[in-house]
Amino acid sequence: MIFSLLIVVSSVAQTDWQRWEKSRPNYLKEYSHSERDYSYSDNSFSYIISKTLINAYWFFISDVDGDNCPFHPSCSAFFVKSAEETNLFQGVLMFFDRFTRDSNPVGREDHYPVYKNYRFYDPPSLYTLDKSKIRFIPPKRVIE
Repeated sequence: MIFSLLIVVSSVAQTDWQRWEKSRPNYLKEYSHSERDYSYSDNSFSYIISKTLINAYWFFISDVDGDNCPFHPSCSAFFVKSAEETNLFQGVLMFFDRFTRDSNPVGREDHYPVYKNYRFYDPPSLYTLDKSKIRFIPPKRVIE
């Protein structure tokens, strides 16, 4: 029994005639802010105001704070989607509601389902007044 164990171990062991390759690890972390589009593509008043608010949030809060939003979609994506689904004023109110929920770490596991990237799933469609879009997702359920 010991002899067979020694044969198996010696067959997979590192030998002196087989050298390990030198690796060059990359310790740089990729940031999503380098992929953000800060430009303006429309001339409507509501678009300019919302894009200015989003750019200010990205520049002053999100880029400084880093990628640690516990929710999916992120707070800025939540603001964009909520403003598209409702209007600018309601989108801003929905964003501030979401931002206050983002800063409260107590009891999140009991209230939100989990997205596949281990963030809490909280889309703006759950908060609009359109009853056809609202659906209940039980907490602690994994959304893919």
